[in-house]
Amino acid sequence: MRPTVRLLAKVKPSRYLEPLTPTGLTGLTTHPSPRPTLIYLYKLTLEKLKTFPESSVYRHSTEALTQHRLRIVESTKPPGYDAWLERVEAAVAEDPERFKAALKPDGTYVAFQKAEVDNTDGEEWNGEQYNPQLEGPYKTEEDMERFIKESEEEAEKVLKPEIHLEAEPPLESVQISEIENQIGAGLIEEVIQVAQGELQLVDEMLKSKVWEELEEKPKPDQWTYFERGADSSQS
Repeated sequence: MRPTVRLLAKVKPSRYLEPLTPTGLTGLTTHPSPRPTLIYLYKLTLEKLKTFPESSVYRHSTEALTQHRLRIVESTKPPGYDAWLERVEAAVAEDPERFKAALKPDGTYVAFQKAEVDNTDGEEWNGEQYNPQLEGPYKTEEDMERFIKESEEEAEKVLKPEIHLEAEPPLESVQISEIENQIGAGLIEEVIQVAQGELQLVDEMLKSKVWEELEEKPKPDQWTYFERGADSSQS
């Protein structure tokens, strides 16, 4: 159902989804670089989960789901990915000290590219949290120009101009549909929102130390549920 909604929102057929255009869901625009964004969020979530005790049920369940989705996203590579990776690795190898400031915890590098509306090249996840418009009308042309300018200014605060890297090639629309079908949780933009929420939840669960014993012990029968063999005449 969700992919159909997105297709109805497209103005013209294309191999690629046009960044920052309507998805068909109110207030949710097409993400310019969903693959590197999800990989970043999933790897950061897994890294934070390592701080939980191995006995934590929350850690086990969240790790399993996150690793499953990460494998799906990583296994889907955009056209030209291998050639792009060679170019990036060659650029870093020439002057590793220059790119040290852009090194991420997972061993990859941050890159930034202008998020122009007519640009199908997309942009690498820049480490900043992506906050899609959740309600209200879609961005006007003036709002979009202001959004792009603010994004560039924010990126310049994080990265030095001389450490920009070539952005990862974009996924084709068919590849995005394949990821959405395998994950089965709506549009890829919705999957990104869920991943962001999970990352925030990990911090809250860690702060609350959810693996510890309850301060107030439950009553002996508080968590006892009806069993299959219970006498139905008592109901």
